[in-house]
This record gives sequence, C-alpha cells and structure tokens, in this order.
Amino acid sequence: MEFKSVLLDEKAIQRTLTRVAHEIIEKNKGIEDIILVGIKRRGVPIAKRIALLIEQIEGTKIAVSSVDITLYRDDLSSINEQPVLNNAELGIDVRGKKIILVDDVLYTGRTARAAIDAIIASGRPQMIQLAVLVDRGHRELPIRADYVGKNIPTSGKEMISVELLEIDEIDSVSIYEI
Repeated sequence: MEFKSVLLDEKAIQRTLTRVAHEIIEKNKGIEDIILVGIKRRGVPIAKRIALLIEQIEGTKIAVSSVDITLYRDDLSSINEQPVLNNAELGIDVRGKKIILVDDVLYTGRTARAAIDAIIASGRPQMIQLAVLVDRGHRELPIRADYVGKNIPTSGKEMISVELLEIDEIDSVSIYEI
C-alpha cells in the first residue's frame, strides 16, 4: 500500500462533523426522537462526536448506541463475502424513533445494509437515515447517505483510511494506492 495524500486533517474533520450535525438538526426539524447508532469501530466515536455537537447546538442530549458488524470490510474482499452481525442487541428501544446510522466510510453499501437489518430486527423505527464521514462511491446496493461529510471519488485500486483520536490517537482521513 502506497500513501497518496491526507484528505482531511483534525480541523477539517471537526468542521465536517459540525456541518453534518447542523444538517441533521435542520432535516429533522430538531432532535426529537433521534437516536444515533454508530457502526463499530469508527462509526461509534463519530456518532458520539456528532451527538456532542448536537448537544452544544440544541442544549439537549441525544441517545447514542452501536451495532457491531465485523469480519468484513468493503475494501478488503478476502475477509468475507457478506457482513457478519456480531451484536444484534442495540441496548436501546428503536420503535418509533428516527435512527441515524453513522459510519466512517460508505463504499459498496453492504455494511450499511447489514446494520439496517440489525436495527429493523430490534424493532420498527419511524425512519433510518445514514450519515458518513466519507462517501467513496462504488455502490453495489441501492444505498445512499443522507448526510455526507466529504465525497471522495476513488478508483478500485485506492483505499480510504480513517483514523480517529479515540482509536488511533490521531484524526486523519488519507488515501492510499493498493
């Protein structure tokens, strides 16, 4: 893997997530009945950051949960053909709520679909929206994000790497040549 460039640094990620938080508030006409559900791993800290930003803007806390879909990454096709759900229990009642699924990178759409299936298996939400830090294209399923931090068109020979302070001790979005 060969490093190409840094696409977002710490400040750019903060600005991007602030914009996404404002878009969530505007599109939902406030934050009533909203639950953010982060897809483990990096979707969880992103969801927590967005929740904190929404709290700072609106003055009200919103619930954050997570869903664990592992043994699969869209950019590493040798791991598994389909996403595997490790944790079907969200620990939160989704019935009648507006669920905003949060992930770091949207690629083929398979991981988002598996997370949507897990949410629906937990109850029937009013709606499910998708927020991603990066949309890199190459969808294989009819999945699109409602909130996109940055669109980064890539080739099949490129990989987007998201590093977050909570996991990687740095905030950065980079592109690599495979």
